[in-house]
Order: sequence, then C-alpha cells, then structure tokens
Amino acid sequence: MGKEESPQITRRTTRSSSSTPNPKNGVETEKATESHPPTINDLVFGGEPIKLEELISSFPGRRIQILELLRLLGPLNSPMFPLFLYGGTSTGKTSIILQIFRHLSRPFVYSSCLTCYSPRILFESIINQLLLHRKNANNGYASAKRCERPSDFVVFLREALISVLNTLKGYSGKSSSKKPAGQVNGRMIYLIFDNLELVRGWDKSSSILPFLFELKDILKMPEVGLIFISKVSPDAYYSNTGYTEPIPIFFPYYTEDSLRQIFMKNQENPKLYSSFLDVVLRPFSRITRQVDELSTAFSPLFIKYCEPLSDSRLVANEDMKRKLFSHLQPHLVPALNETFRVQSQPSPEVEANQEKAKRKSSANKFGGREAFEEIDFHMSTSAKYLIISAFLASRNPATLDASLFDSTGGSDNRKRKRKSSEKSIEKKETAEQELLMKGPGTFPLERLLAIFQCITSVAESSLDEDQQNNEGLGAGNGDSGLMSDVLLQLSSLCNANFISKGGTCPLEGSTRYRATISEDLALKVARSLKFPLSKYLYRG
Repeated sequence: MGKEESPQITRRTTRSSSSTPNPKNGVETEKATESHPPTINDLVFGGEPIKLEELISSFPGRRIQILELLRLLGPLNSPMFPLFLYGGTSTGKTSIILQIFRHLSRPFVYSSCLTCYSPRILFESIINQLLLHRKNANNGYASAKRCERPSDFVVFLREALISVLNTLKGYSGKSSSKKPAGQVNGRMIYLIFDNLELVRGWDKSSSILPFLFELKDILKMPEVGLIFISKVSPDAYYSNTGYTEPIPIFFPYYTEDSLRQIFMKNQENPKLYSSFLDVVLRPFSRITRQVDELSTAFSPLFIKYCEPLSDSRLVANEDMKRKLFSHLQPHLVPALNETFRVQSQPSPEVEANQEKAKRKSSANKFGGREAFEEIDFHMSTSAKYLIISAFLASRNPATLDASLFDSTGGSDNRKRKRKSSEKSIEKKETAEQELLMKGPGTFPLERLLAIFQCITSVAESSLDEDQQNNEGLGAGNGDSGLMSDVLLQLSSLCNANFISKGGTCPLEGSTRYRATISEDLALKVARSLKFPLSKYLYRG
C-alpha cells in the first residue's frame, strides 16, 4: 500500500537471484540462461517506461524530490556529481530513484548493503552485474572476479566499466532514435549504493565508507554516476580525507495529507476507507509517519471497523459512521500501546486497571488519595519516559548528571546517611525555595536523550529482575522494544505544551528545551510507570 524501501523489481529479482542458488529451480535457471543469455539491456529497469506524470502521481508528497533528482541527473549523457539521498525509514528513497531510472531507461547497477553484508560481497555483486555474470551450476556459483581488497575492486571495476561503456557507445550508434521498451538509453552507467548506514556495522577498519565516497575521484570517469542512499544524514559520514562531497537530497516523513493519499490508493471502497482514516490517521500520525508501521497497525483496525457492516462495499451514512466509530473506539488505545511503547514493567496500565477495584475501597479509607495519583489522559509509555527525562533535565543541574546516573543507568543510593543538623536543614530549605523561584531550567537535546537512555535502561534492568523473581506468577514478558521515533514524540510533546521549545544558545548553537509540567504531574506519570522519580531529583 505504501512506498516501501524494498523495491519490487522484476528484472532486479532476476539479476539478484543469481547470487543465491535455488536448488529447486536449478534446471530451469540453467535452461533460461542458455536460451536467454544476459545482454546490456539487463542493466535497464524491466517493463514499460513510465511517464513523468505517472511517476509523480505514484509518490504523493514527493514532487519536489523527483523533479530535483531529474534535474541533478541531467540530460542524456551528461556528467553528474555524486548524489546522497537520505531520510527516515519508509520515505520512498529507494522506490523513487529506481522508478526514475525506469522513466529514463538508463542503465544502472543496484547494490544494497543489507544483502551485501561484507566488502567482498559488495564488490563482487557490482562486478557481476557489470560483467553480466550469472551464478549457476556451470560456473560453480562463483563470482566473475574475486575481490578481497579495495585496490583489487578498483582494477576490476575500471575494466568492467570500460567494457560496458564501449558496449553502450556501439549500441547507441547502431540503434535508431526510437527505441523499443526495455532497451538501454544513453552512454552513462550509474552505481547505486543503498542502506549505506549499515556499512559502519561490518566495516571494522572504517575504511570502506571513505573509499566509496572517494570512488568518483579514484575512477576519474565522467561517464560513471554515483548515488548513495542512507537513513542517516551526510553529517554522520564526515571525513577529513578530502573527496567530492555528494549533493544531499532530503526525504522528510510524509505529511498527514500525503499519508491519506498513499493509503487511499487502490481501495475497493474509497468512501468507507476515507471515513476510517478520519478516525485513525491523526492520532497515529502524531506518533509515527512511517508508512510500513502505519500499514501494519491499520490492517487489523480496518477489519474491526467493518465488522458491523453486512457488506464492505456499502457506503456508510453519518449514523453508520458513528456506529462504526463506537465499535472501533475500544480497540484504538490497545493498538497504540501495542505498537509504540518501551520495554518496562509488563503493561503497567493494564495491570493497574485490574487491581484498581480491589484497592479503591482501602484507598477511600485513607483519604482517597488513589484517585489523585492517576493521570486522566492517554500517553504512550515512551512518551511518559520522555516527559520524566525532560522534567529531570529542567529540575536538576547539569553538573550533577554524572553523580545521579552511574555507568549502568541507575543511581547509587548506598551512600552513608548522616544526621542533618538544623543549619543544614535550613540551608536545604532555602536552596529548595530558590530553585522553585528560578523555575525550570533549559537543556539541550543531547542531555535529554542521555537521561532518557539512562532511565529506560533502569526500567529494562528492573524488568529482567521481575521476570526472574516472578517467573511462576504469570507475569508478561514485555516483548516490545524501545521505540525509535523519540524525536517525533518530542515534537508531539512540544505541540501539546508538555515541553516548550526555546531559542538557540549563542555558545552552543543548538535549540534548548524546558519542561512545563508540575512536580505533581511528573510524580503521577512516574507512578504509572513504577519509576522511582524521587531518587533522581536534586533537592539542594
């Protein structure tokens, strides 16, 4: 439904399948290789070329990026600077660049650092594609060239590129101006490196990334274009080795309107699905804008939404829409909690609800404080930890972070306690009053994320202990991982005025934030997570 990063390419599947032998289809593959030997046209995106209008309409909200890429790729046979496409997961980077090459019918070589998980596999994958080499039983499923070192790769790459370029020149000279579909166009070859951020995971020597960025200067071949695709911004790849810096093109997360257009495509009942999106799109898009995550969350919810209908093809009126909303409403909060939460005590909100009835009677006897300890709004668990982190960053001096949080993420409270004198108590009260008069302080984003990581690691460690101690008591396993969209949740908390965004510090040059919640609200949020907030508060 959405434009995912993994491209669905018929031709690419045929070429990449040569890297992984399939014993079931071995005979068929060998016969197909013998009857249809690879040609230079295999370097072109398979299928009919698409028009520009169709390309732009296929990717809502990406018109600017598509036109910018076409401008940077330039006219036919024009040299280009290296390009660097970056943005979050499921923002359409890979799909768009491949569909652009389908529109242009230009030859290219695509290699993903996800499947090519070592320098040797990456190098040999590129050489195999350029030399039109297919692995099969006849060649023992071996590569055309064995590349262990970058120096070997440069030699083999230069030879393969010269061979391909000579073929392209001869092919373009013989061909007429009107070429049939699926045939190569132009005398340039483009190398596409996808999932570039994964190289840092398997490149222990930290030499492959600078080498790839320097490849343009090493080859000195204007007929070769380089395109890098990454989830990380180009600042993370900064190097002082000196190379031609690629031109960055940013792919932001989809807006709410773009997400609506994406999910509305190819729907059997557009009016019914539009009414469903009116209910679920806004609350979910405040937490994440990733199409794949939203698609996973929406699929079971839409089934629940349609349960009261006898026929899913019916057009719902206003009364039916209200009935469908009432039927879906109880499932929205569990879906939000199930998809976006951090690992902590097993479902504290769910388990607390089960014990509330038992504790209410006893709580009323002691003044009814139980009702005042609960928060009366829904918030994901990771957002609660983010609010606590912001509160601690605003209340505590930055110089005490190292003493409040040890290397394991917890605080060391095993210090020897001494009896406080009247003078020290008076001094402490004065310091508390001064701190209260000053109000919450500001903090940079880096400090907020550091505190967030520390206190969530405390929750994870306490969960492990609880699981060991309560192994036979039926406790849940808390199998959800730490959510990755912390920055997006921070933006949502700023919009909800839980955290205020201030100006930039002239010395640091970064945006500063301030927690606007009271201590009572922070304590309520901490109690809902069973987090010991008082252990981390500085009292003067």
